[in-house]
Amino acid sequence: QVQLVESGGGLVQAGGSLRLSCAVSGRTFSSYAMGWFRQAPGKERDFVAAISWSGGTVYADSVKGRFTISRDNAKNTVYLQMNSLKPEDTAVYYCAATSSQYNYTFYRKETYPLWGQGTQVTVSS
Repeated sequence: QVQLVESGGGLVQAGGSLRLSCAVSGRTFSSYAMGWFRQAPGKERDFVAAISWSGGTVYADSVKGRFTISRDNAKNTVYLQMNSLKPEDTAVYYCAATSSQYNYTFYRKETYPLWGQGTQVTVSS
């Protein structure tokens, strides 16, 4: 059974940085595309970034130039480096896995059957 466990969330001041990690159990990590989503209180769960099995990346416009997604297949881990954080980045951040390899599907949360439990990121002004 594949499990996803996020870590690295916390409280940071505006302009600061955090790096989220998502450790994935199972031997098929390298075949998954991985995504990060976030959900603020009372709002929908929104796409943040995704990385294909081959390392291709896509980002939401709101985080382009500030966030970087990467993966280490040897460690079964995907990362989200978040720089220049803003108060509007405050949310619970979720990682997700999919066997889909089509970039145009990565933006949709319905594409991902596997999800972590989430980690809270709070950015103070």
